[in-house]
Amino acid sequence: MNMLRISFYFLIISVMILIAGCGEKYTPEEQEYIREIQKFREEKNLQMKNAVNSPFNNKKKIEFEPLNYFDVDPSWVYKSKMYHYEQKDTITVLGTKGEERKSVRFGYVKIERNGKVYNINVYQSGVLDGKYYFGIWFTDKTTGDETYGVGRYIDFQYKTDPEFKYTIDFNMAYNPYCAYNSEYSCAIPTKEDYIDLAITAGEKKFHD
Repeated sequence: MNMLRISFYFLIISVMILIAGCGEKYTPEEQEYIREIQKFREEKNLQMKNAVNSPFNNKKKIEFEPLNYFDVDPSWVYKSKMYHYEQKDTITVLGTKGEERKSVRFGYVKIERNGKVYNINVYQSGVLDGKYYFGIWFTDKTTGDETYGVGRYIDFQYKTDPEFKYTIDFNMAYNPYCAYNSEYSCAIPTKEDYIDLAITAGEKKFHD
């Protein structure tokens, strides 16, 4: 009996050490960032569950389940200037219901991972709250497997300062509304918006 008790205590202590060690790879600033993202996700779940304009409550009622995410990983946060295209082409983007949409391929940001640089397009499309909406939409190696098959989005706040350093945070990558409710249509990222990485950050598929 004593041996069983000792073994149990040893197991508990080992688990506690393992849990305590999990945070050691992050700086205090990174740990605070992780807490902020986790809090944001909790608040988004409440908003999605309760707001009347949520895709779970609007157009047709969908049973709510908490959104599904990768663990928060600070290594997926990048800084980059905006690199403007000399010619800002207006392109046709298809929606998931087959409709055509017009968006401006405005510029791109750069990230470096595993020694390779990736250019990621930034689009200008439509007007939201009296201002042009800027955003990144993309697919990657997780698309259709761990993440939503259409792709994911990151909101982008454009600044006129050409030297401004933007934060590109893949932990904030989210699914469009059509991922939850088929009544919605959302823009489909183009072939040029594929990122040749497994971006294991941000929102996963809503349904496995």
